[in-house]
Parts: sequence; C-alpha cells; structure tokens
Amino acid sequence: MTNSVVQVEKTLNPKMKPAFDQLSFGTVFTDHMFTMEYTEEQGWHDPKIVPYEPILLDPAAMVFHYGQTVFEGLKAYVTEDEEVLLFRPEENMKRLNRSNDRLCIPAFDEELALSGLRKLIQVDKDWIPNIEGTSLYIRPFIFATQPYLGVAPSKTYRFMIILSPVGAYYKEGINPVKIAVESEFVRAVTGGTGSAKTAGNYAGAMKAQEVAEAKGYSQVLWLDGKEHRYIEEVGAMNVFFKLNGEVVTPELNGSILEGITRKSVIELLQHWDIPITERKISMEELYEAYQSGKLEEAFGTGTAAVISPIGELYWNDKKITINNGEIGELAQRVYDTMTGIQTGRTEDPFGWRMTVDIDTAVAPSHN
Repeated sequence: MTNSVVQVEKTLNPKMKPAFDQLSFGTVFTDHMFTMEYTEEQGWHDPKIVPYEPILLDPAAMVFHYGQTVFEGLKAYVTEDEEVLLFRPEENMKRLNRSNDRLCIPAFDEELALSGLRKLIQVDKDWIPNIEGTSLYIRPFIFATQPYLGVAPSKTYRFMIILSPVGAYYKEGINPVKIAVESEFVRAVTGGTGSAKTAGNYAGAMKAQEVAEAKGYSQVLWLDGKEHRYIEEVGAMNVFFKLNGEVVTPELNGSILEGITRKSVIELLQHWDIPITERKISMEELYEAYQSGKLEEAFGTGTAAVISPIGELYWNDKKITINNGEIGELAQRVYDTMTGIQTGRTEDPFGWRMTVDIDTAVAPSHN
C-alpha cells in the first residue's frame, strides 16, 4: 500500500440540495466521492476525495465485458443531537473483501477504506437528511478498468464510494408487501456467485422481478437452483419466518448472501432469547405451516428497507395470507429496535454503532 493519506479536493461548484422531506431512493448524489486505484506494481494507492463527476473508461475496460465488479450498501444517520452514526460499517468492508476474493479482485485495506468513508461523510455532512425515515445511503464499489478483451482477471481496478440522501426504499414503507414465489428463474446456485455482492446477480434477477411486478407483486421469493424447493432469499433481501413461536431463516449455503442486517437480526433475537434457527426450509413445509395456522409472520431484511414485512405469498396458484396481511408483532419490534439503534434513539448493547466526528475540519489538500 502506497500513499495511504486520503487527499481531499473540494468542489468549486456545489449542487443544490434536495428537500429532505421529498426524497426518493437513489436518485440524488452528493458533491464528492472517494476513489482509489489499483495496479499490480503499486497495489491499492492514491486514495482521495474529489468532486462528484462522470468517470472516463476505455471502451475495452474489462468490467464492461466480463462483469468483474462488486459493491456494498450501508447508511449514515443523524441523531437528534446531530451526531452522525454508521451501522456496522466494518462488516460491509469485510464482506466487500469476501466478494473481491470470489471475483478475483485484490483485497484492499479495510481500515483505510473506513477512514476514507468517514472523511467523505465529513466533507458532505450537510447532505445527511435529518427527517425520520431518511438517511444517507453509502455505495462502495470496485470495478475492473484494464482495457483488454482476453478472459482473465484484470490487472487494474478502481474503488469508489458515492453518497445519496434517500427516503424509504419501498413506497409501502413498513407496511406488508405481496411476494410471488419464483417458479422459473433462479437467483444463484451453490458454487456460483450468490454469496458475493456482485452486479451480475442483480441483473440476472431483473426478469423475474419484471414478471412479478406485472402481476401486482412487489418482489419474488427465490427458491434453490437445484431442487427448486428450498427458500433462499426474497428479492434482494434475506428472509425470516416465524413458525409456531420459532424464527427460521435459510442457512447460508454458498448461494445466499450473508446480509449484515440478517446477521444483526439473528444476534438481536438471540439476545431476546427468542428461538432462532438457520436451516433449510421448503415451500411445502411453509405451506403446511400456513394450513395448520403455524405460519405467524414473515419478513425480509436488508440495508435499504431494514425490515420488509410480507403480507402475502403467491405459490402454485395459491395465495398464502400471513398475519391477515398486517405487520407482525415481532417484525415491528425488530424494526423499531434496529432503526432505534441505527439512529441513536435507543441503547446499543452490541457496540454496532460507529460515530463519525463531523466537527473535525477537513481542509482541502489541493484545489
């Protein structure tokens, strides 16, 4: 690692900030971005914060042709006392490096990336929305930049972080959504890239999403790619079911993404002494639980929505209504607690929060 000091170049043309009470998701971006380069000779180097602007890439850049790219998603929140908090950002950096390993992308220094992220937030602190339900979405990503049409790992890469003030991910908010069980397409298979957060996983999922939306459903419930029986994920989220007092979530099997929100929910339920099991669960088992009155709740978990209750599943021409289409008591408790910890409204017994010192002056290194 060379030149590990994060340089700062502040914009001379700041943008007009949006009305924080009218934010959608992922359409507005802040004034600055973090960037760092990789070459075989220098490793990861030249970390800096620069004005947000389009990037220039060779048409032969390998990311366009072979999909060597990974990304993460996390959020910053501002408290009533105007503290800025991150939620388990070190876990995102660890997972990004795990995704790197699967895609043959060189590992980066996680502490340096976190330092760059904190400095970026300090520079763009005025972009953090302070209205309930809003946050500053953070998107770190890495992509291959070498201009080469041979099928091999790239020899050069770029690491970037961009920021976006956002409102709720789903227009329904915390209200239950309707989900179609996917019977034709698969998201991932064991041995593939399902456990990595890479762009191709999401591109391959869009067709099923399009079909589901045309039928009036918000998302799809993915089944395994081999037997097409076992539940894996819901949309781009991990999924949990409450069955007769016990919470069950599909076990990590190489095709399921290890969500940070998933991990946090499991630890939270364990803290509450609520039975939580990671195991295989089939749609047949879930339908039997529904018929016998044991399917009490279902919800997805992820960074963007935090908790997304499921009010209905559509499977084999059958509608499975969960908890009368209403949010369950447990899902509400998890949501309130998770968002309370994230925003500083409640205690954090787990040490999940990281405070960003926004009072630290960030002088431009050069202009």
